[in-house]
Amino acid sequence: MGGTVRADAGEQAEPSSVIPGAGPANAPGERATVRLRDVGPDDPPRYAPEWLELREGADAVARAGDLLDPLRIRLANLPGRSGVVIHDLGCGTGSMGRWLAPRLDGPQHWILHDRDPYLLHFAAVASPRAAADGSRVTVETRRGDVARLTPDALVGASLVTASALLDVLTREEVDTLVTACVGAGCPALLTLSVAGRVEIDPADPMDEEIADAFNAHQRRDGLLGPDAVTVTCEAFAAHGATVRVHPSAWRLGPDEAPLTAEWLRGWVGAAVEERPELKDRADRYLRDRLEACAAGELSVLVHHSDLLALARPTGGTR
Repeated sequence: MGGTVRADAGEQAEPSSVIPGAGPANAPGERATVRLRDVGPDDPPRYAPEWLELREGADAVARAGDLLDPLRIRLANLPGRSGVVIHDLGCGTGSMGRWLAPRLDGPQHWILHDRDPYLLHFAAVASPRAAADGSRVTVETRRGDVARLTPDALVGASLVTASALLDVLTREEVDTLVTACVGAGCPALLTLSVAGRVEIDPADPMDEEIADAFNAHQRRDGLLGPDAVTVTCEAFAAHGATVRVHPSAWRLGPDEAPLTAEWLRGWVGAAVEERPELKDRADRYLRDRLEACAAGELSVLVHHSDLLALARPTGGTR
């Protein structure tokens, strides 16, 4: 149930490479390295492409550039280095590749993982063409749910990346991801995990109540939500990896009003879904916040964290 599509970055894949609603089929001799969850035929994608496009600029500004130097040093010292193989888990529309590939030197081959075949197709054809030094960047896609990595999914990986992924995983799924990274001996750059803290200016007495309800919603069904970074750090450390964490907050002002408005709707909506008794007051709160946002009178700081884990290299790393 996982497939592969290869395309040079920036080039259109063949029309038959992606089957709408089904995803690409395995090429002869290939094996699936991710599995889909057991879901119904009408199970919606986790993220709408419109939302991913709306947040891409804020994500790019927020990501912790301070983590890149130690990452570059590790990649430059990989044994037998002739280019890097990067697995982007839950790639969405490919924003991580568009941000990171032009910041790293040398040939890069990106393997993009997502459950949504449309997002995979978009990510493949919208990937950057060249690395920071002009080296070639190529890409392939694999359909499946990254929460269900097989044990050998990352063999041969030089780097694993992800954005806004850890907080929608369970502890067991994080352990699976960490074990796969450590087994491959590759670093992991895992960005933009929710930290459970929001600051809004001007403040409102209901801010904290909405935030608490939203955080509880994030922890539904065993998902880690705001606890994800702590749990992931502990899991990597237990395997002897060196872990660095850096803040990566969205700083949303009048210029980001469309993103702020959409984020507010989702933030308040999740809080009400978790605590329906908030609905009447939350409706008024949201209306007032959206009016202030439209008037350019609202600023929001949404806290996230970026994590760089440097696992001990193994013979499987290249």
